[in-house]
Amino acid sequence: MTLVNNRTKAHDETAGEFQRPPRFLNGEAFNKTFKWLSIGAALFVLMILGGFFVSLTIGAWPALKQFGFGFIWSSDWNPVTEKFGALPAIAGTLITSGIAILLAVPLAFAIAVYITQLAPKWLRHPLGIAIELLAAIPSIIYGMWGLFFFAPMFADYVQGPIINLFENVPVLSTIFEGPAIGIGMATAGIVLAVMILPFIASVMRDVIDTVPKRLKESGFAIGATDWEVTKAIIIPHCRTGLAGSIFLGLGRALGETMAVTFIIGNANRITASIFAPGNTIASTIANEFQEAYTEIHSSSLIALGLLLFIITFIVLAIARMMLNRIST
Repeated sequence: MTLVNNRTKAHDETAGEFQRPPRFLNGEAFNKTFKWLSIGAALFVLMILGGFFVSLTIGAWPALKQFGFGFIWSSDWNPVTEKFGALPAIAGTLITSGIAILLAVPLAFAIAVYITQLAPKWLRHPLGIAIELLAAIPSIIYGMWGLFFFAPMFADYVQGPIINLFENVPVLSTIFEGPAIGIGMATAGIVLAVMILPFIASVMRDVIDTVPKRLKESGFAIGATDWEVTKAIIIPHCRTGLAGSIFLGLGRALGETMAVTFIIGNANRITASIFAPGNTIASTIANEFQEAYTEIHSSSLIALGLLLFIITFIVLAIARMMLNRIST
Protein backbone atom coordinates (compact mmCIF):
# COMPACT_ATOMS: atom_id res chain seq x y z
CA MET A 1 0.00 0.00 0.00
CA THR A 2 2.88 2.37 0.83
CA LEU A 3 4.52 1.64 -2.54
CA VAL A 4 1.31 2.39 -4.37
CA ASN A 5 0.86 5.66 -2.48
CA ASN A 6 4.45 6.71 -3.24
CA ARG A 7 3.94 5.98 -6.95
CA THR A 8 0.70 7.93 -6.94
CA LYS A 9 2.40 10.86 -5.24
CA ALA A 10 5.28 10.79 -7.69
CA HIS A 11 2.83 10.64 -10.60
CA ASP A 12 0.92 13.64 -9.26
CA GLU A 13 4.12 15.64 -8.82
CA THR A 14 5.25 14.71 -12.34
CA ALA A 15 1.85 15.62 -13.76
CA GLY A 16 2.03 18.92 -11.95
CA GLU A 17 5.37 19.62 -13.55
CA PHE A 18 3.98 18.92 -17.02
CA GLN A 19 0.91 21.12 -16.37
CA ARG A 20 3.02 24.07 -15.25
CA PRO A 21 2.76 26.86 -17.88
CA PRO A 22 5.86 28.15 -19.61
CA ARG A 23 7.81 30.82 -17.79
CA PHE A 24 6.85 33.62 -20.19
CA LEU A 25 3.17 33.00 -19.36
CA ASN A 26 3.65 33.28 -15.58
CA GLY A 27 1.17 35.56 -13.89
CA GLU A 28 3.42 38.53 -13.22
CA ALA A 29 5.12 38.50 -16.63
CA PHE A 30 1.80 38.04 -18.44
CA ASN A 31 0.20 40.92 -16.53
CA LYS A 32 3.09 43.24 -17.37
CA THR A 33 2.94 42.24 -21.05
CA PHE A 34 -0.82 42.72 -21.15
CA LYS A 35 -0.51 46.09 -19.40
CA TRP A 36 2.03 47.47 -21.87
CA LEU A 37 0.12 46.11 -24.86
CA SER A 38 -3.00 47.89 -23.61
CA ILE A 39 -1.09 51.12 -23.04
CA GLY A 40 0.44 50.83 -26.49
CA ALA A 41 -2.98 50.35 -28.10
CA ALA A 42 -4.34 53.43 -26.33
CA LEU A 43 -1.30 55.50 -27.27
CA PHE A 44 -1.61 54.29 -30.87
CA VAL A 45 -5.10 55.79 -31.07
CA LEU A 46 -3.80 59.07 -29.66
CA MET A 47 -0.94 59.01 -32.16
CA ILE A 48 -3.41 58.57 -35.04
CA LEU A 49 -5.53 61.50 -33.83
CA GLY A 50 -2.44 63.60 -33.31
CA GLY A 51 -1.17 62.67 -36.77
CA PHE A 52 -4.45 63.75 -38.32
CA PHE A 53 -4.35 67.07 -36.50
CA VAL A 54 -0.70 67.76 -37.34
CA SER A 55 -1.05 66.83 -41.02
CA LEU A 56 -4.20 68.94 -41.41
CA THR A 57 -2.57 71.87 -39.64
CA ILE A 58 0.49 71.69 -41.90
CA GLY A 59 -1.68 71.58 -45.02
CA ALA A 60 -3.93 74.39 -43.80
CA TRP A 61 -1.12 76.64 -42.60
CA PRO A 62 -0.80 78.76 -45.78
CA ALA A 63 -4.51 79.65 -45.64
CA LEU A 64 -4.47 80.22 -41.89
CA LYS A 65 -1.36 82.39 -42.22
CA GLN A 66 -2.90 84.52 -44.97
CA PHE A 67 -6.46 84.87 -43.66
CA GLY A 68 -5.98 84.32 -39.91
CA PHE A 69 -9.12 83.95 -37.79
CA GLY A 70 -10.99 85.90 -40.45
CA PHE A 71 -11.12 82.65 -42.40
CA ILE A 72 -13.73 81.41 -39.93
CA TRP A 73 -15.93 84.51 -40.05
CA SER A 74 -15.63 85.42 -43.71
CA SER A 75 -18.36 84.58 -46.22
CA ASP A 76 -16.19 85.06 -49.30
CA TRP A 77 -15.32 82.02 -51.39
CA ASN A 78 -13.86 83.09 -54.71
CA PRO A 79 -11.12 80.94 -56.28
CA VAL A 80 -10.54 83.61 -58.97
CA THR A 81 -9.58 86.36 -56.51
CA GLU A 82 -8.22 83.78 -54.05
CA LYS A 83 -10.39 84.97 -51.19
CA PHE A 84 -11.80 82.21 -49.04
CA GLY A 85 -14.02 82.07 -45.96
CA ALA A 86 -15.53 79.14 -44.09
CA LEU A 87 -18.62 80.69 -42.50
CA PRO A 88 -21.23 79.49 -45.09
CA ALA A 89 -19.87 75.95 -44.98
CA ILE A 90 -19.83 75.92 -41.17
CA ALA A 91 -23.38 77.28 -41.01
CA GLY A 92 -24.63 74.73 -43.54
CA THR A 93 -22.97 71.88 -41.64
CA LEU A 94 -24.56 72.88 -38.34
CA ILE A 95 -28.00 73.59 -39.84
CA THR A 96 -28.29 70.32 -41.75
CA SER A 97 -27.00 68.30 -38.81
CA GLY A 98 -29.40 70.06 -36.46
CA ILE A 99 -32.37 69.33 -38.73
CA ALA A 100 -31.29 65.69 -38.96
CA ILE A 101 -31.04 65.30 -35.18
CA LEU A 102 -34.39 67.00 -34.55
CA LEU A 103 -36.12 64.63 -36.96
CA ALA A 104 -34.23 61.40 -36.29
CA VAL A 105 -34.09 61.29 -32.48
CA PRO A 106 -37.86 61.14 -31.71
CA LEU A 107 -38.45 58.62 -34.49
CA ALA A 108 -35.48 56.48 -33.44
CA PHE A 109 -36.65 56.46 -29.83
CA ALA A 110 -40.17 55.48 -30.86
CA ILE A 111 -38.80 52.65 -33.01
CA ALA A 112 -36.57 51.40 -30.18
CA VAL A 113 -39.43 51.45 -27.67
CA TYR A 114 -41.75 49.65 -30.08
CA ILE A 115 -39.21 46.92 -30.86
CA THR A 116 -38.32 46.30 -27.23
CA GLN A 117 -41.64 46.89 -25.48
CA LEU A 118 -44.66 46.74 -27.77
CA ALA A 119 -43.93 44.64 -30.85
CA PRO A 120 -44.88 40.94 -30.84
CA LYS A 121 -41.95 38.59 -30.40
CA TRP A 122 -42.16 37.23 -33.94
CA LEU A 123 -41.79 40.75 -35.34
CA ARG A 124 -38.97 42.07 -33.15
CA HIS A 125 -36.09 40.27 -34.81
CA PRO A 126 -37.10 40.93 -38.46
CA LEU A 127 -37.84 44.58 -37.68
CA GLY A 128 -34.49 44.97 -35.95
CA ILE A 129 -32.71 43.49 -38.97
CA ALA A 130 -34.60 45.82 -41.30
CA ILE A 131 -33.50 48.85 -39.27
CA GLU A 132 -29.88 47.71 -39.31
CA LEU A 133 -30.01 47.11 -43.07
CA LEU A 134 -30.66 50.82 -43.55
CA ALA A 135 -27.21 51.48 -42.11
CA ALA A 136 -25.63 49.23 -44.76
CA ILE A 137 -26.92 51.31 -47.68
CA PRO A 138 -24.06 53.38 -49.19
CA SER A 139 -24.35 57.12 -48.78
CA ILE A 140 -24.23 57.72 -52.53
CA ILE A 141 -27.42 55.66 -52.88
CA TYR A 142 -29.10 57.94 -50.36
CA GLY A 143 -27.90 60.90 -52.39
CA MET A 144 -29.29 59.52 -55.65
CA TRP A 145 -32.58 58.62 -53.98
CA GLY A 146 -32.79 62.10 -52.50
CA LEU A 147 -32.01 63.85 -55.80
CA PHE A 148 -34.17 61.85 -58.21
CA PHE A 149 -37.07 60.74 -56.02
CA PHE A 150 -37.37 62.62 -52.74
CA ALA A 151 -36.48 66.16 -53.89
CA PRO A 152 -39.20 66.41 -56.61
CA MET A 153 -41.85 65.06 -54.25
CA PHE A 154 -40.66 67.33 -51.46
CA ALA A 155 -40.88 70.36 -53.75
CA ASP A 156 -44.39 69.58 -54.98
CA TYR A 157 -46.08 68.32 -51.82
CA VAL A 158 -44.16 69.94 -48.93
CA GLN A 159 -42.17 73.02 -49.92
CA GLY A 160 -44.82 74.63 -52.07
CA PRO A 161 -47.69 74.34 -49.54
CA ILE A 162 -45.48 75.43 -46.63
CA ILE A 163 -44.19 78.50 -48.52
CA ASN A 164 -47.75 79.51 -49.41
CA LEU A 165 -48.98 78.88 -45.87
CA PHE A 166 -46.41 81.05 -44.11
CA GLU A 167 -45.78 83.72 -46.75
CA ASN A 168 -47.49 86.41 -44.64
CA VAL A 169 -46.22 85.29 -41.21
CA PRO A 170 -43.38 87.63 -40.12
CA VAL A 171 -40.71 85.19 -38.90
CA LEU A 172 -41.79 81.95 -40.51
CA SER A 173 -41.97 83.56 -43.93
CA THR A 174 -38.22 84.16 -43.72
CA ILE A 175 -37.42 80.66 -42.46
CA PHE A 176 -39.52 79.00 -45.17
CA GLU A 177 -38.77 81.43 -47.96
CA GLY A 178 -37.70 80.60 -51.49
CA PRO A 179 -38.80 78.82 -54.63
CA ALA A 180 -39.92 75.24 -54.28
CA ILE A 181 -37.03 73.61 -56.13
CA GLY A 182 -36.65 70.54 -53.90
CA ILE A 183 -32.95 70.75 -53.18
CA GLY A 184 -31.63 72.75 -50.25
CA MET A 185 -30.60 72.52 -46.62
CA ALA A 186 -33.95 71.17 -45.46
CA THR A 187 -33.82 68.36 -48.01
CA ALA A 188 -30.25 67.53 -46.98
CA GLY A 189 -31.28 67.51 -43.32
CA ILE A 190 -34.17 65.14 -43.97
CA VAL A 191 -32.01 62.72 -45.94
CA LEU A 192 -29.37 62.90 -43.20
CA ALA A 193 -32.10 62.06 -40.68
CA VAL A 194 -32.92 58.91 -42.63
CA MET A 195 -29.23 58.02 -42.78
CA ILE A 196 -28.52 58.39 -39.05
CA LEU A 197 -31.85 56.89 -37.97
CA PRO A 198 -30.67 53.23 -37.97
CA PHE A 199 -27.53 54.08 -35.97
CA ILE A 200 -29.46 55.88 -33.24
CA ALA A 201 -32.33 53.37 -33.18
CA SER A 202 -30.03 50.34 -32.97
CA VAL A 203 -28.06 51.77 -30.05
CA MET A 204 -31.24 52.87 -28.27
CA ARG A 205 -32.74 49.42 -28.72
CA ASP A 206 -29.68 47.73 -27.23
CA VAL A 207 -29.63 50.21 -24.34
CA ILE A 208 -33.31 49.73 -23.55
CA ASP A 209 -32.80 45.96 -23.56
CA THR A 210 -30.45 46.39 -20.60
CA VAL A 211 -33.28 47.55 -18.32
CA PRO A 212 -34.00 44.71 -15.84
CA LYS A 213 -37.35 43.09 -16.44
CA ARG A 214 -38.24 43.27 -12.75
CA LEU A 215 -38.20 47.07 -12.91
CA LYS A 216 -40.60 47.19 -15.82
CA GLU A 217 -42.81 44.45 -14.34
CA SER A 218 -42.99 46.32 -11.06
CA GLY A 219 -44.28 49.34 -12.92
CA PHE A 220 -46.95 47.34 -14.72
CA ALA A 221 -47.85 45.63 -11.42
CA ILE A 222 -48.93 48.92 -9.86
CA GLY A 223 -51.05 49.79 -12.89
CA ALA A 224 -48.68 51.97 -14.89
CA THR A 225 -49.23 52.28 -18.64
CA ASP A 226 -46.62 51.65 -21.30
CA TRP A 227 -45.91 55.38 -21.56
CA GLU A 228 -45.60 55.75 -17.78
CA VAL A 229 -43.17 52.83 -17.58
CA THR A 230 -41.16 54.33 -20.42
CA LYS A 231 -41.11 57.78 -18.82
CA ALA A 232 -40.52 56.79 -15.20
CA ILE A 233 -38.35 53.67 -15.55
CA ILE A 234 -36.78 53.22 -18.98
CA ILE A 235 -35.65 56.79 -19.68
CA PRO A 236 -34.07 57.42 -16.23
CA HIS A 237 -32.33 54.04 -16.32
CA CYS A 238 -30.99 54.50 -19.86
CA ARG A 239 -30.45 58.24 -20.11
CA THR A 240 -26.68 57.98 -20.42
CA GLY A 241 -26.86 55.43 -23.23
CA LEU A 242 -29.68 57.30 -24.96
CA ALA A 243 -27.68 60.53 -24.94
CA GLY A 244 -24.65 58.65 -26.26
CA SER A 245 -26.65 57.31 -29.19
CA ILE A 246 -27.78 60.84 -30.07
CA PHE A 247 -24.24 62.15 -30.20
CA LEU A 248 -23.18 59.11 -32.20
CA GLY A 249 -25.75 60.06 -34.82
CA LEU A 250 -24.69 63.72 -34.67
CA GLY A 251 -21.08 62.77 -35.37
CA ARG A 252 -22.25 60.74 -38.34
CA ALA A 253 -24.30 63.65 -39.68
CA LEU A 254 -21.51 66.23 -39.33
CA GLY A 255 -19.13 64.36 -41.60
CA GLU A 256 -21.49 63.04 -44.26
CA THR A 257 -20.28 63.95 -47.75
CA MET A 258 -21.73 62.35 -50.87
CA ALA A 259 -25.43 62.29 -49.99
CA VAL A 260 -25.34 65.94 -48.92
CA THR A 261 -23.36 66.95 -52.01
CA PHE A 262 -26.13 65.58 -54.25
CA ILE A 263 -29.03 67.44 -52.69
CA ILE A 264 -27.91 70.54 -50.79
CA GLY A 265 -27.53 72.72 -53.88
CA ASN A 266 -23.85 73.63 -53.30
CA ALA A 267 -24.42 77.39 -53.07
CA ASN A 268 -21.80 79.24 -51.04
CA ARG A 269 -24.02 81.70 -49.20
CA ILE A 270 -25.75 82.21 -45.89
CA THR A 271 -29.51 82.59 -45.79
CA ALA A 272 -32.18 82.41 -43.13
CA SER A 273 -34.33 80.09 -45.23
CA ILE A 274 -33.88 76.36 -44.69
CA PHE A 275 -35.38 75.75 -48.13
CA ALA A 276 -32.56 77.65 -49.83
CA PRO A 277 -29.53 75.90 -51.34
CA GLY A 278 -26.34 75.91 -49.31
CA ASN A 279 -23.26 73.83 -48.69
CA THR A 280 -21.40 72.06 -45.93
CA ILE A 281 -17.74 71.62 -45.12
CA ALA A 282 -17.71 68.09 -46.47
CA SER A 283 -19.63 68.94 -49.66
CA THR A 284 -17.33 71.90 -50.41
CA ILE A 285 -14.25 69.71 -50.11
CA ALA A 286 -15.80 67.00 -52.28
CA ASN A 287 -16.81 69.46 -54.99
CA GLU A 288 -13.63 71.50 -55.28
CA PHE A 289 -10.65 69.47 -54.17
CA GLN A 290 -9.99 68.03 -57.63
CA GLU A 291 -10.17 71.49 -59.17
CA ALA A 292 -7.97 73.25 -56.63
CA TYR A 293 -4.89 74.10 -58.71
CA THR A 294 -3.47 76.92 -56.60
CA GLU A 295 -1.76 76.42 -53.27
CA ILE A 296 -4.02 78.80 -51.38
CA HIS A 297 -7.16 77.11 -52.73
CA SER A 298 -5.96 73.64 -51.71
CA SER A 299 -4.84 74.97 -48.36
CA SER A 300 -8.24 76.58 -47.77
CA LEU A 301 -9.98 73.29 -48.44
CA ILE A 302 -7.65 71.52 -46.04
CA ALA A 303 -8.38 74.27 -43.51
CA LEU A 304 -12.07 73.40 -43.88
CA GLY A 305 -11.20 69.80 -43.08
CA LEU A 306 -9.29 70.98 -40.01
CA LEU A 307 -12.32 73.00 -38.88
CA LEU A 308 -14.57 69.96 -39.34
CA PHE A 309 -12.12 67.91 -37.26
CA ILE A 310 -12.18 70.54 -34.51
CA ILE A 311 -15.97 70.91 -34.60
CA THR A 312 -16.43 67.15 -34.32
CA PHE A 313 -13.93 67.00 -31.46
CA ILE A 314 -15.73 69.82 -29.62
CA VAL A 315 -19.12 68.13 -30.10
CA LEU A 316 -17.80 64.81 -28.77
CA ALA A 317 -16.08 66.56 -25.84
CA ILE A 318 -19.33 68.30 -24.92
CA ALA A 319 -21.12 64.97 -25.24
CA ARG A 320 -18.60 63.36 -22.90
CA MET A 321 -19.08 66.12 -20.33
CA MET A 322 -22.85 65.84 -20.55
CA LEU A 323 -22.72 62.06 -20.18
CA ASN A 324 -20.50 62.36 -17.13
CA ARG A 325 -22.90 64.86 -15.60
CA ILE A 326 -25.92 62.70 -16.42
CA SER A 327 -24.34 59.55 -15.01
CA THR A 328 -23.64 61.29 -11.72
